Amino acid sequence: MGKTLDRDKLVPPDLNEIETEMVKAAERLIMACLDHSRAATITIESDDGSYPSVQVPPQVLRVLGQTLGLMARHQPIMLVPEKQEFSTVEAANFLNVSRPFLIKEIDAGRLAHRMVGTHRRIRFSDLITYAKLMRAEQQDALDEMAKNARELGLEY
Repeated sequence: MGKTLDRDKLVPPDLNEIETEMVKAAERLIMACLDHSRAATITIESDDGSYPSVQVPPQVLRVLGQTLGLMARHQPIMLVPEKQEFSTVEAANFLNVSRPFLIKEIDAGRLAHRMVGTHRRIRFSDLITYAKLMRAEQQDALDEMAKNARELGLEY
């Protein structure tokens, strides 16, 4: 049986007020250090030397800092491998659209998928690409509406 996404498990743990402030401070510290660093790697070591030091690329700490920021704002977090495949129900939930709409988009060739027996599977990377395209088209439509409103003197 394949892994399914459980929306209830995508919420960061509840943080009390003190923990939230700790997370905010950690995010600020990590991001400030990264903003001033030109290092190819960053070394993390324990205060007492009880653990070996570890070198990590700055991009890893940036992701950690961004994750801490989301946690501090009590926003949902989801880490998904790029090659993770979603069912049509999971993909529709992720995009916040209906499953029938998603099927129409697949059938129209606007969303890549593959068949596994009689079931459609959509790669996470394809969902992200589709979501970005969808947002860009929505923004273009809004820009066009605003332009039309200006031309008609309907600005407010």
